[in-house]
Amino acid sequence: MGIYIEALILYILLFFSGTAVHFYGISSSAAGFSASAELMKVFFYTIPALMLIWYLIVKAKTIEIWIIKPGKKDFKAAFLTYPFLLITGSIISFVSLYFNEPSEKIILNSPSTGFEWVILCLSFVLSAYLEESFFRFYIITKRQELNLTAPAALFLSVVLFSVCHIGAGPWSFLNAVLCGAFFGFIFLRYNSFHGIAIAHFLYNITSVYLNTLNN
Repeated sequence: MGIYIEALILYILLFFSGTAVHFYGISSSAAGFSASAELMKVFFYTIPALMLIWYLIVKAKTIEIWIIKPGKKDFKAAFLTYPFLLITGSIISFVSLYFNEPSEKIILNSPSTGFEWVILCLSFVLSAYLEESFFRFYIITKRQELNLTAPAALFLSVVLFSVCHIGAGPWSFLNAVLCGAFFGFIFLRYNSFHGIAIAHFLYNITSVYLNTLNN
């Protein structure tokens, strides 16, 4: 029971409040990108959250060295995951244009200088690792402690991952469901942690860059 309480508290504090929405630079206003605000988020939210999750993982001695050790499996996982994310995101964005009213359009705050792009990349890398650390590594590798089969742990991971993205709208929720399922599948299939984290980062930064080109 203790592991369920631990997982629930982590989820509520770190993700359920809607903070995951901000990992993608999503804003409800037309305010420009703020490097200082991004750095504040990195140092006062993302890094502490990462440290907390990995402290609990290491403390419980559930860490799998062979999973977190970088290797060829990560290149294969990233090579498969990144195109899937791009294709899925593009299809959902295209379809959503026929349903969303102009006032509902999501605004991506894009950097305007090289320095701001570096800050955003740093933020997105850490954010991707934060999400993959909890939703894939923490949840799926603890499936035995949670008395869950691999499919059940994958389902739980997808549900938690998608719900915390619902604040960005129904289309982002759908995208999170599909991408979360694929993340979990690749993680289980290739035991790749870094591969899916890098693909996650690349997708996020590509989305912002493409938005910059379109505006």
